[in-house]
Amino acid sequence: MSAPAFVKMHGLGNDFVVLDARRTPFPLDEGRARAIADRRTGIGCDQLITMEAPTSPGADIFMRIRNADGGEVDACGNATRCVAALVMRESGRDRVVVETNAGLLLARPASEGRISVDMGQARLDWRDIPLRDPTDTLHVPLELGPLADPVCTNIGNPHATFFVADAAAIDLPALGPQLEHHPIFPERANIEVAQLLAPDRLRLRVWERGVGITRACGTGACATAVAAHRRGLTGRRVDIVLDGGVLELEWLADGHVLMTGPVATSFSGIIDPSLLD
Repeated sequence: MSAPAFVKMHGLGNDFVVLDARRTPFPLDEGRARAIADRRTGIGCDQLITMEAPTSPGADIFMRIRNADGGEVDACGNATRCVAALVMRESGRDRVVVETNAGLLLARPASEGRISVDMGQARLDWRDIPLRDPTDTLHVPLELGPLADPVCTNIGNPHATFFVADAAAIDLPALGPQLEHHPIFPERANIEVAQLLAPDRLRLRVWERGVGITRACGTGACATAVAAHRRGLTGRRVDIVLDGGVLELEWLADGHVLMTGPVATSFSGIIDPSLLD
């Protein structure tokens, strides 16, 4: 196998190794994904992204996502912006449809070099999260240490958002993995702690399923915007301040979530064959 090229990108510090497999398929299993994602012996990333030929009519690209632990997931908001930016750059178009396992996501340019993505409808039923038992997703009976009463949302993947007085004071590295693997979540979950700063502004920290602490999480920001409005804390438009910067969110009247934020390219290169053994 010839060594594949890659592009290292990030959205607010949520970083990705992006491989183009549209013309030459690249067999990627969990072991190879973990090796490439390793920050000490590999390239290092939160997610490994493979760009593939689309399978749905109207789609411009198919985006396959693997977390740093090698497991495949269905959605990643920051990666969607990055892939859309790449396709816009090479095609010259200002409208790109990214196909994912979670559905078709429409991306467009926004102000100041940012990208806006329609992340699809927020799913709120307990079966869609999914949760183990029938539950009101606005008040989920889950508690660990200072965290209690989360809102659960599915934005292509499962999220549990806890509202707290001080997000910085929460020991998320200790609590996050326990909550991610709680039996109430049969497919595990992303864990967010959110602090209300103003009626249109939230502070957010995220423990990402299969990754750990991330500087930004696009779907986590989407889920938190939906959760905050459902709780009556904010309107439908909100700025969410993550460790890596600010995302702009709007939960539209049709139930779709619009996310706007920056993208950046760090470097490009060739994957060393030793990572593919």
